[in-house]
Amino acid sequence: MKKHKKRKSRQIFIGNIPIGGDAPIVVQSMTNTDTRDVTATVNQIRKLHEAGCEIVRLAVPDEEAVKAFEDIKKKVTPPLIADIHFDHRLAVTVIKAGADGLRINPGNIGGRKAVEKVIQAARERDVAIRIGVNAGSLSKPILKKYHHPTPEAMVESAMEHITLFEDMDYENIKISLKSSNVLNTIEAYERLSEKTDYPFHLGVTEAGTLISGTVKNAIGIGMLLYKGIGDTIRVSLSRDPVEEVKVGYEILRAVDLRHRGPEIISCPTCGRCEIDLFSIVEKVEQEIQWITSSPKIAIMGCVVNGPGEAREADIGVAGGRGQGVLFKKGKVIKKIPETELADVLIKEIRKMVERKS
Repeated sequence: MKKHKKRKSRQIFIGNIPIGGDAPIVVQSMTNTDTRDVTATVNQIRKLHEAGCEIVRLAVPDEEAVKAFEDIKKKVTPPLIADIHFDHRLAVTVIKAGADGLRINPGNIGGRKAVEKVIQAARERDVAIRIGVNAGSLSKPILKKYHHPTPEAMVESAMEHITLFEDMDYENIKISLKSSNVLNTIEAYERLSEKTDYPFHLGVTEAGTLISGTVKNAIGIGMLLYKGIGDTIRVSLSRDPVEEVKVGYEILRAVDLRHRGPEIISCPTCGRCEIDLFSIVEKVEQEIQWITSSPKIAIMGCVVNGPGEAREADIGVAGGRGQGVLFKKGKVIKKIPETELADVLIKEIRKMVERKS
């Protein structure tokens, strides 16, 4: 099935990371530590970076957080975005503290004069701003007009903010239209894509726990990316943000846009499975997290059909009744006792990856 042609968007930069234009889809996340706790926040940013997170956003609720932000910025690698609500003065000071980008809702930052001051500071340091429209914080006039946070309401809100920024001659912006309703999110982005060419930050807000959140994000973000809409993504989960990054890359892999890390193919098991497949998969997955290339690895529960069913895999094992086989591209290489399946596979994966690198 052929993917849709990517929507043409302008290109902006967050630090040294391009967003939009011909740049690859950028994966970002947000810390859930207290930004004022420099040590904890730095440690989390480093873990996010190791997982492949390319841009990290931090909440900046007060002046103490601004001071911490400046310290954090000196100790980490990824570009940092400051998330500001209600107080434009924090936005101005955090730009001076080294923020690579801002996320604001112009509707709650303090009115036109406040937005002008933020834009002036951003212009001086060439800092991009994300206009973040959220279904839960639309203006009273728009809610009165539409009665509910509909896709049309979200798009009208976004266009009002875009017009405000353009009136001030500032176009170094990207846009997000987030709702916890997946279908509303998709429709809002589709409608806005017909009205503007600014880059889009995709996400489904307040998506929930690991399972429900992953499903909502995969459908919402995945469908938009498949349609060619979107330039950077943040998966929202009530979870360790490292999990957000992992899910983000899996969504990109599923729509064949970016491939990072191994892809594990494993059967769901059935009554014919005669090995402890779950523990083998878990052990292998844990031991190969360091790999950034994208080999396809199969772990199958049937010696007879497994290698054939996973013939597209670069390498894999299949087991049953106390023993198994190692295979490559569907061709059986050797027999292995069941107790050694995980260790042998891990060893062979390491050899394969190191040989290619």
